[in-house]
Amino acid sequence: MNEETFDYLIVGGGAAGSVLADRLSADGRATVCVLEAGPKDTNPFIRMPAGYTKMLNDPAMMWQFHSEPAEGSAGRAVYLPQGRVVGGSTSINGLVYNRGQAGDCDRWAAQGNTGWGYEDVLPYYRRSETRQAGDPAYRGQDGPLRISDIEAPHPVCDAFIQSVASHGVPADNDYNGASQRGVGYYQRFIDRTRRITAATAFLNPALRRANLSLRTGQRVLRLVLEGRKVVGVQLTDANRPGPTQVLKARREVIVCAGTVNSTRLLQVSGIGPAAVLQQAGVPVLHDLPGVGENFQDHYFVRVGSRLQPGTPSLNQQARGWRLAVQVMRWALRQPSILSLSPSVAYAFVNSSDLSANPDLQFVFTPGSYKPGQVYVLDNFPGATCGFTQQRPESIGHIRIRSADPMVDPLIQPNYLQADEDRAVAVRGIRLARRFLQAEPLAGMLAEELTPGLQADSDEELLTFARETGNTGYHLVGTCMMGPASNPRAVVGPDLKVHGLDGVRVIDASVMPFVPSSNTCATTLMIAEKGADLVRASEHG
Repeated sequence: MNEETFDYLIVGGGAAGSVLADRLSADGRATVCVLEAGPKDTNPFIRMPAGYTKMLNDPAMMWQFHSEPAEGSAGRAVYLPQGRVVGGSTSINGLVYNRGQAGDCDRWAAQGNTGWGYEDVLPYYRRSETRQAGDPAYRGQDGPLRISDIEAPHPVCDAFIQSVASHGVPADNDYNGASQRGVGYYQRFIDRTRRITAATAFLNPALRRANLSLRTGQRVLRLVLEGRKVVGVQLTDANRPGPTQVLKARREVIVCAGTVNSTRLLQVSGIGPAAVLQQAGVPVLHDLPGVGENFQDHYFVRVGSRLQPGTPSLNQQARGWRLAVQVMRWALRQPSILSLSPSVAYAFVNSSDLSANPDLQFVFTPGSYKPGQVYVLDNFPGATCGFTQQRPESIGHIRIRSADPMVDPLIQPNYLQADEDRAVAVRGIRLARRFLQAEPLAGMLAEELTPGLQADSDEELLTFARETGNTGYHLVGTCMMGPASNPRAVVGPDLKVHGLDGVRVIDASVMPFVPSSNTCATTLMIAEKGADLVRASEHG
């Protein structure tokens, strides 16, 4: 097997990998190689914010993972796609920029993760972004990521915002500022109608440096260990697996493959719970019980409504000559439905007390979808009000089934397993109805389509949530950060894998708890801080 050597090997060219590649190569001295299983981010649908609908089921661009059937999802296997392209899921996701609540990171710090409290990590959130609006104490002014507001408000979304505000919820607050509670339009990873990704902001510009290289279509099979030190990786062609190659790292291998793939890579390399590895036929090189445990995801439930005839919605605008007009507007960099994120308006509220700290994230879209068909619009005007419990208590796991690194792992989120999660799901549906039935939005609605007003008891609403809920695409936690004294912890506050040298995990899998938000902004923050931790090690 041929061998090459770099100072740093970064496994995964997604959100975290892109940031690390930029920051670690910036001084021009350290050699950095990024290994990405997917293709380059040249697909034209990536630049189009609405283009994600064309890629969600494309195995060339997405990892086609599924959960195990479970009671919480009414015996269904839930589709869990993850980005498999340069930029990772930032090239395909819902474009929402959402940091969560200050208490999220303070909760991490309280678990023994010194240096990860909100005041500690706020500078890293600010470092990544450029956003001229908002309090500069919270918002960045000169980062590579341009965060924008909606260019053209939608009348149905305006009505939703007014209806929620009529309940005493603050309107148009900066939910990434001092307080998350409120209602308004989402902030987006969009710049002048084009998607901004971690690759376009960090990785691609950095590739002009001679000390940084990117290799696409490379599937990392295993980490290479010499005793207790990870010294490199074994890889093969991702599209035509065959001969393998070993790449060596002088300093560190940094695993940034995402929650599912980082877990799989550690486990097939012999790093993980001994019983899981032995059952899969993998020699146990480092018994680390927490690898694959502590898995969390947000579970989304959606209430769909039909709008009164003639009410503007995406359902009409995405068809025929109207769609052609929207395409032309997007090409001219004018406001268009093609530059909308799938979640247009937000509400962060508490399911029991609207004046309290939020425990629900609502997403509102002026469009409705055919039952069981992801992002396939109805043939009539409609609207969708979805929500997720921000801090679910249900915990699952990810475990390899085989020593073959090409075999998808077993993924069990255990959605709605906890009593509190089921109670919040029911309260969320009732609260969505309360907002939809308030003026001025109520005057635009013709009927509730799903679950339908005939479903009214707690049992009926919970059944609806189980039968129709879906992933929030916010997979975290399986390489949990925590002190070595915590049996579930996989990495320490320095993001080094406990008990090993030469390897860190830096991606969403290290989050001890899922944040009260979408996960992209927090993953970028982790990578920014992680880059500083790595650089600090260079100097002893």
